[in-house]
Amino acid sequence: MKSIKELEEKYDFELEKVVVKINTNKAKLVLLQFPDGLKPYATTIVDFLESKTKADFLIWMGSCFGACDTPVLGKELDNKIDLVIQFGHSEMMPCY
Repeated sequence: MKSIKELEEKYDFELEKVVVKINTNKAKLVLLQFPDGLKPYATTIVDFLESKTKADFLIWMGSCFGACDTPVLGKELDNKIDLVIQFGHSEMMPCY
């Protein structure tokens, strides 16, 4: 497992922005969504976010093919999740 410092040398997860968003929204339960290539780092990111917030986290292990691929959880869980944060491999490409 890599440390958060090692991850941030390779990827720009913008974790400080994520921390601010979670704390600003006073989120208690946050669902994190990662593409397959980033899922191995999910628990390292959760450990970091838990140290900076009071939130609990769920990791979505289903598909994640972009911003339009939002998790479908069901009514009971949908009502408990305060915030969904989706991580991606890169910025969106401009459309020509």
